[in-house]
Amino acid sequence: MDVDDVVDISSGEEESHNERRSILLEPIRSVVDALGGQEGGRYRLGDECYGCLKDLKKFWRKDETDDERTVARIFWETRVLPNDLVPILLETAGKGLFEDKRAVACADLMTAMTWPIDVAEELRELDEVMDKGTDYTQLVQSHLRYKAAIVRIDVMQALLGIVLPCFAKSKKKRAQRDNQVIGVILYLIRNLAFIRDLPANMHGSADQAEYSSLQNRLVKVLSETQFLELLLTMASNGDGDPMYDSYNSLLLEIFYLLLRGVRPASLAADQSKEPAQNLRRLLTVEDHRKRDIARNASSRHSRFGTTISVTLNPKAKSNARSGADAGDNAGEGSSSSPAFVLHRQRALHREAGSMLDAGKRTKLPKVKVDELARDDNLSLESRLILQNAARTFLETAFNSFLASLLKDIKAERPKITEKDHLRLLYLTKWFLEFFLSQRASDKSATWEFSMITEVTEAGWIVWVLRRMREAMEEKPKLWTELQAGVECLTQLILLIDCMISSSDETIAQAAETLQIQIIYNGEVLDTSLESVRVYKEGTQSLTYLDSSVHLAYALLRLLEKSSKNGGTGLVRKKRAPKRKKNLNDSAVPDVEEDPVESEEERGETVFTFDSFEQRFAHPDVTQTLMLYLARYREFKSPENMKRVVSLLHRQAIRAKAEGLFFKVSTLNLFKAILSEEKSLPREQAYKDLVALINYILRKFFKDVAEDPFLLVEAFYPKNKGRWKQHSSWEPPEKGTRRDDATVENRWPAEVKIKKGFSWSEQLGIAVKCIVEDSKTSLIDWVKEILSMVIGIRQRIIEGVNEQSSKTSGLPNGDDNVEDAIRARRNLPPAEAKDKLTDYLIPYVTEEQATAATRNSQLKLMFRLLYFSILDEDADELEWYVPAAILPTDLQRSLDIINHFLEMPIDLGDKKASQLLSKKRRTRRTRRAPSDSDEEHMEEDEPRKRKRKEKKKKEDTQYRSAQFIDDSDLDEDTIAAFLEQEKVLREKMALAGVSSGKVATMKATGTKKRRRRMKANDGEVEVISDKEAQAQDSDTAKSDSGSDVDVLSRPKSAAGSIATASSPEGRTLPTPNKPRPKPRPKPRVRKSASPTLIDTPPLSSSPRQQLSNASSRKTTPLDIDDDDDDENVVITQRSTGNKRKALIVSDDED
Repeated sequence: MDVDDVVDISSGEEESHNERRSILLEPIRSVVDALGGQEGGRYRLGDECYGCLKDLKKFWRKDETDDERTVARIFWETRVLPNDLVPILLETAGKGLFEDKRAVACADLMTAMTWPIDVAEELRELDEVMDKGTDYTQLVQSHLRYKAAIVRIDVMQALLGIVLPCFAKSKKKRAQRDNQVIGVILYLIRNLAFIRDLPANMHGSADQAEYSSLQNRLVKVLSETQFLELLLTMASNGDGDPMYDSYNSLLLEIFYLLLRGVRPASLAADQSKEPAQNLRRLLTVEDHRKRDIARNASSRHSRFGTTISVTLNPKAKSNARSGADAGDNAGEGSSSSPAFVLHRQRALHREAGSMLDAGKRTKLPKVKVDELARDDNLSLESRLILQNAARTFLETAFNSFLASLLKDIKAERPKITEKDHLRLLYLTKWFLEFFLSQRASDKSATWEFSMITEVTEAGWIVWVLRRMREAMEEKPKLWTELQAGVECLTQLILLIDCMISSSDETIAQAAETLQIQIIYNGEVLDTSLESVRVYKEGTQSLTYLDSSVHLAYALLRLLEKSSKNGGTGLVRKKRAPKRKKNLNDSAVPDVEEDPVESEEERGETVFTFDSFEQRFAHPDVTQTLMLYLARYREFKSPENMKRVVSLLHRQAIRAKAEGLFFKVSTLNLFKAILSEEKSLPREQAYKDLVALINYILRKFFKDVAEDPFLLVEAFYPKNKGRWKQHSSWEPPEKGTRRDDATVENRWPAEVKIKKGFSWSEQLGIAVKCIVEDSKTSLIDWVKEILSMVIGIRQRIIEGVNEQSSKTSGLPNGDDNVEDAIRARRNLPPAEAKDKLTDYLIPYVTEEQATAATRNSQLKLMFRLLYFSILDEDADELEWYVPAAILPTDLQRSLDIINHFLEMPIDLGDKKASQLLSKKRRTRRTRRAPSDSDEEHMEEDEPRKRKRKEKKKKEDTQYRSAQFIDDSDLDEDTIAAFLEQEKVLREKMALAGVSSGKVATMKATGTKKRRRRMKANDGEVEVISDKEAQAQDSDTAKSDSGSDVDVLSRPKSAAGSIATASSPEGRTLPTPNKPRPKPRPKPRVRKSASPTLIDTPPLSSSPRQQLSNASSRKTTPLDIDDDDDDENVVITQRSTGNKRKALIVSDDED
């Protein structure tokens, strides 16, 4: 084979990497050398220093497509940051040249070189073959050295000098470059706070000790250079200046990185006493370990050794003998089972089983590291700095900072990332815990609840629940974010508990309201239960386990206090969506059927604490609690044991579910705890644990005595309700109403006025009801609403009228008539109606919002005034004035209210409230189905269907039998009758053809009965047909020369055309055929004393138009009472559906 034909199959990745490195190494070194150097103990800048800095930035951008980060490694080898960038920064910005381009370029390169490296994400993205030799250890170590070089007072002062001139400029003079400089410096601080120190090691070198306390040094330098005060100032002004608001997400990350290394409870304590407490805690742990060693240690005479033979079952017979040997030695006792030999002296006083297990190899459980918090090695001075910073943040920036962040999150700003949600949840939890700890330790009045009011807003709680719900719906689930949400909810529950116990009644009432809303929402209750149930060892961290147990403990404790004080409430309950039934069950549908959404996805049930506590009696909850209890040796505080014992007590005692603990693994854990009873701490929580274990064991052995098969069942899980048969739990009695029975509505029942009163009288009764209830302020509020809407809509109408009068040309006759008719009826033009909009009623005070939602009498008045509601199912009802209600109608309603305030309606001896009755609800919430209902639902449906069909059949048969009877006539008689009728119809048809008239009419025709109105002395009476005929004949004789024609143009008015308007506002066509002119009727005069109109206000809505039209049908004529106009339009109802308009002149009066 020729040498040229040999194919090299070795990988060339390493060669390509070395080639790239060899290409970049020399240019980068030459650029670094050109930056400058030390000369005479001082750094001298090169002639092309700024250009070299720009070239280094160009080289750095080449790493964006290089997984090996070759340029970053070369920068670290040349030590460009500590040897060149830091000295250049000090020579420029350190000497007052803050706006020097070289100083800004140095800061930019420092930010890029210290940018955080997510090693886990980088390794996840690497290719297993191509990037096999990639190592990030050198890069991580380089970041530690960079942090040590930058975290110096002189360097941080130079960086502060760069950023302050940008803040000093006004908004008009501030350019985009200034914002970029601010962002670069803030990102550099973020990078320094992100770099994690080495773990503290007392056996390490001096360099390792330095690198394990860099975070401590960073906090001190930020405080000494006033950088921390700058960050607090920016956070407190986030809602005032858009520039500060643009950096709120970056400030969030900086505070998160600075505070996550310290526990808020320890930071809130007195820091001068904290070292002594830590020493006392360590001594206690050491003493505990010494006592355990002394208890299990061997005696001083152990040099002789120990040999113990352990027989597993001495009574067992050995069956290993052969048949012949067994026959020969039938009368002799056979030997026992094999024995085990132990050589440990502890086997003398300990159980043999535990000694056998001690020699086995133990498998360590999987433990997931907590990704939220870390333990920074901070000194006392650094902790005092962070304590003061946290106090200042709570006093000045907490509410505004959270509000600005939540606003950006809801607006989905591009600067908000997914990790910002996690940081916001953790930071809120941290400050809430710090506030509660500080308030508990410091009893002064300086720690008011007004500092953290933002977290008590409904929008904040809804956002937290939504983030937790989205974290559970992700694939895979976001357990870290869910843990942050659980911790945030836990602190919120503790905050509500603290507010309820406050001496201020206003704060206590606000906390109770918030508690009712949380209970009604129901999602917090479900989250507390679900977070405990879903825990699996190795999937979530131990911090998540502790947080879920703490949330369940705090929520149950809060609800128990509320139930003991007599507090009740409602809770929304989800209902499973109904699915379409497939007629052919065996057929597989081609497309997946979507669930049919019901009218109400949630029902409302009465919340009771006992029923909610019973939900925790679940095998998954018990399994989680046992995993938590198994780490009792790792508990740092007796509070941890108190929480888990409380939850176990609720399961075993309160819920009567002791059968959940009848498992081998649980009993084995109880045995281990009892064996160490003497070495357990002396706190009350541990004593309660021992008492609870003894109670459960007594129950277990008592049941074993009654049912020995329970020993076998102890090896199997207690799911699907199997624990109930071994517990004292009793099912609820049948026939009794469940505690969580559904209710129809969460608001008080609405009321209505009894029948027999007109609209104005009903409004007067509603006014009197509110006055009797001493709520006149509500009536004043209603009058303000009416006056406001009248003014707004009147201005719109006047503006349209003025605009139309300016733009319109010469009016024609039809427009004059239409305008006259509209003016007579006080109707606005169509353009104005289109511009009218609904007026949403604002709630200025909490009293108004509560009354509009819960006050039945005020809601009755609103409905009488034809106000409407945006959403009937909202937690707080929002009322609005529809655009269809005209200002004249609103003014009439306002006049009626004022009239009844001056002269209350006379109801005799009755009170106005006695005339009210509860309004029947049109929307009812169906009863929540119970377990038994769901089981028998399928059996009841065929029965109900048959019952409906039978009832429908019976009804049809009854109606048929009611109207159809058998005839007594025979068929011949019926046939003769039909033939006679046929001949009669033919004769009538021939007569109609010959005469030209309808055959069914008489020769002289018929005249339908007419009824007319006759006015005598202001009263209207009905005249007969004969009198009407006589009047018609007189009218034809006497008025032959009149100037008025019926439904035609008047002779005296040239150019004016009279038209009649239809009920819809359209102009009726004028017929050309003249008709006999009627005699003018005397008009009905108005009485001297004004009377209230008992008709409701006019409206343009379809429903109100129908009601107004039906009310007009009761009178044949609509007579206008105005005497100023010459012509009066009279609408007369004819026998048909059309209307006729009569124009009557006043000259004949």
